[in-house]
Amino acid sequence: MSHAHVHVLDETSTPLPPDQARRVRLVLAAIVVPLLLATVAGLVWLWPSGESPVGSVPLLGDGMSIETAEVVEVTGEQGAEVRAELLTGVGEGQVIPVQVPPEVLDNGADVGDRVRLLFSPTALGSGVPYVFWDFERTVPVAWLAVLYAVVVLAVARWRGLAAMAGLGASLAVVVVFVLPALMTGAPPLAVALVGGSAMMFFSVYLAHGVSIRTTTALVGTFIGLAIATALAMWGTRAANLTGTTSDTSLMLSGTFPGLRLQDLLLCGIVIAGLGALNDVTITQASAVWELHAADPTMPRRRLWLGGMRIGRDHIASTVYTLAFAYVGTALPVLLMAASYDRGVVDTLMAGEIAEEVVRTLVSSIGLVLAIPATTAIGAALVVTTAGRGAPAER
Repeated sequence: MSHAHVHVLDETSTPLPPDQARRVRLVLAAIVVPLLLATVAGLVWLWPSGESPVGSVPLLGDGMSIETAEVVEVTGEQGAEVRAELLTGVGEGQVIPVQVPPEVLDNGADVGDRVRLLFSPTALGSGVPYVFWDFERTVPVAWLAVLYAVVVLAVARWRGLAAMAGLGASLAVVVVFVLPALMTGAPPLAVALVGGSAMMFFSVYLAHGVSIRTTTALVGTFIGLAIATALAMWGTRAANLTGTTSDTSLMLSGTFPGLRLQDLLLCGIVIAGLGALNDVTITQASAVWELHAADPTMPRRRLWLGGMRIGRDHIASTVYTLAFAYVGTALPVLLMAASYDRGVVDTLMAGEIAEEVVRTLVSSIGLVLAIPATTAIGAALVVTTAGRGAPAER
């Protein structure tokens, strides 16, 4: 895989003298090349061999199919709660009765909705061979994706396009490498570290270009990732988090017997904090460079202290950012857990809640400690590579 190397330079930057430019290249090589080589070696070592297991488990039984229909009437009759016009399949154009679970009917099945139906030929004798499968939501989600792309491009322009390219490449790493490797029994922690490293290389350098600033952020990200990984390893085992608290986990255990659910939980904790971790390191590295641009003669200590004043505000917002994100994701679990007659501490220490608590704490500690590390690296590099009285390369 290759991509263009873009040097991100501010309009106030001046070219470095040849000797300083040489030192810049050495710093970049010393920091990036070992990490890149380790990532590539890890990809080669863990890459799943043979046919990909993705899509290997049959979704439907023999003769079954999934068809699309449009709801034309909500009858409420038991066993045939709605009537829908088939848009696909052998009976296209016919209006047929459909079984819909009561919880779906109570939360959004209306006339005009497009739904996906499971057709079972063996149920033809009952007169209701079509059962609700899911809603057809491709069009509204596609419009949201288009709106997202338009807004990003309008505000961030080419940088936004590069960021979306980095996001696409990172998601490709998940689909092509991380998921198949986990399915074939590769060590989940190693998969998380290698996959996360590859995602960070793509995201950082495609979105922000190759420069000392972005390399500083990347190194800070790796430091935070190492801290979060070590804490996640200790936390999951010390708190006896098994990863078996959801039905999906139990299904995975049956489908892939060699997959250890505690290790899978650890893998998820490591990957979960990557985006926010990269966000704080990029922002902190940029803050150091802007402070230096404002005063190129600022000593290293003052530069670090100024960067940390900005970093403390970032820490204050980061403390609740991840917590809010996880609360929103786990809200149904929190509601169910809160309904039981037990104390607050007992509720928080229940397996399904404790997983989210540990995930939030581990990611937050990694984020917080990555800020002073990134600031220190940036202060050292920007002073070392800058000419006297001239802003450093960005």
